[in-house]
Amino acid sequence: MPDIPITLAEADPRDLPAFKKDLQHAFAVAVIEEFGGLPDGPVPSDSDLDGAIAAPGAVVLHILRAGQRVGGAVVAIDEDTQRNSLDLFFVSPGEHGRGVGLKAWRAIERMFPRTLVWQTHTPYFEKRNIHFYVNKCGFSIVEFFCARHPDPHAPGPSGLPGEDLAFRFEKVM
Repeated sequence: MPDIPITLAEADPRDLPAFKKDLQHAFAVAVIEEFGGLPDGPVPSDSDLDGAIAAPGAVVLHILRAGQRVGGAVVAIDEDTQRNSLDLFFVSPGEHGRGVGLKAWRAIERMFPRTLVWQTHTPYFEKRNIHFYVNKCGFSIVEFFCARHPDPHAPGPSGLPGEDLAFRFEKVM
């Protein structure tokens, strides 16, 4: 199979409902694998997604392979400090294990070359994400959130067990 390049395209506002649905589907797969089911409502919630998409400096990106949408990302770009954030990132479940995520991450880095530090988060149970960010993308774990050290920026309760357990990663460029 030929190596098909991964590209990025900014999402049009008309694309956002489908983008959100695709992201929630991708996140649901991991939640169901870990917990056997979903809490009431989608994960992340529509309001959490709307907040990330509307955040200052937010850029919503489609991940494309041969022009077809195979994932997406929401990054928050701080033009003053260049301490930027990968707020949401997903690859469609049918594309897992094909190198799409790493190629997409590298494309994001190229798209924002002035970045000094990238930051992202993931829940404790997402072992695949932890491996991806640390071992593939070069992030370091810099903080562990728990009941005694809560994440001040965490969204509201989702109904998932251990929802207060998460990692924060940074990658110094």
